This record gives sequence, C-alpha cells and structure tokens, in this order.
Amino acid sequence: MRLFRSSELLGIARETMEFVLEACEDTHPNEYMGFLRAEDARTLGLDRDGQVITDVLVIPGTESSPVSATVRTNMKPNDARAVGSVHSHPNGALHPSDADLATFGQGEVHVIVGAPYGWGDWKAFDNEGDPTTLDVLDVELPDDAFFDFTQADIDAELREEREDDRGGILSWFR
Repeated sequence: MRLFRSSELLGIARETMEFVLEACEDTHPNEYMGFLRAEDARTLGLDRDGQVITDVLVIPGTESSPVSATVRTNMKPNDARAVGSVHSHPNGALHPSDADLATFGQGEVHVIVGAPYGWGDWKAFDNEGDPTTLDVLDVELPDDAFFDFTQADIDAELREEREDDRGGILSWFR
C-alpha cells in the first residue's frame, strides 16, 4: 500500500455510476446527495497510476427536498479516499447552482445528475464549477466481504452453537 496516492483521477467505475443513476432515480422528486471515494487504480487491475471512483458515501442525517440536499458539514468525509461529491437535480438542469458552487471546495470532481437519470443525464465539474471529463471505466470492483455469507452458512453456525451448548452444568434445565 502506498503512503501517498496519485492525484490523477482516471474516472469512475461503471458499477459505481450505475449505482449513482439508480440512487438519484429512487430519490426523485427529492435531490440525492453523496460523497465520492476512490481506490488506487492498480488495486483494480489497471496498469496505471491514478485513482478510480469506486464508492459513494451517503451521510446519515442528509436532508433532501425537491430543491436541495443538505449535509451537516461535520459529517463530510475527510480522508485520503475522498475525491468529491455527487448530487441530483430533479429539474434536469446539468449545471451547478450558486449553492452547489459554495459546496464544491472539497474534492476534485463534482457530479450533477439530472432527471430522468439516464447515461446521458450527468456531467462532471471541477472545484470552480467548470465542466471536466470523467471517464466511465470498466473495472472489476473488489468484493465487499462484509455480507459474504449464505443462509446455509448461518444455519451451520447456529447448529454449531446448539451443539456447543449441549453439555455443561446448565444442560439439566432442558
């Protein structure tokens, strides 16, 4: 693992962009808001230095309406993986508002997705609110092992617990 990451942002993983589009559509008619996080491109199998957006962090307590989405500033991520933000415009406008520009200070890319939330309904912007390029990359995202289990795994673990509990001093209570 590298101590310092490459500053070049290569793009966003296709699977992550699909998540963004679906989340924006599911939140409609309210705005959607999230923060973008990136991984080192080499950990994703790319033979290049740089970062690829792989995650969207949704902050608990985000307040959303048809005209705005508000996050408490003390909840915004401030780690090495944070690279920007994403939010939707239910009215379909693909340009940053004055309020958007005021929040673009952190991170290097900010994505706005407009209704109807299809592949052509989003644009990326830099910190100044100028359009920038954000390529959609076909990379394999690492599996999140947190929920990597099946019902059979759960049943086996419960059986083991019951078997472990058959002896001992309290077994006569059964």
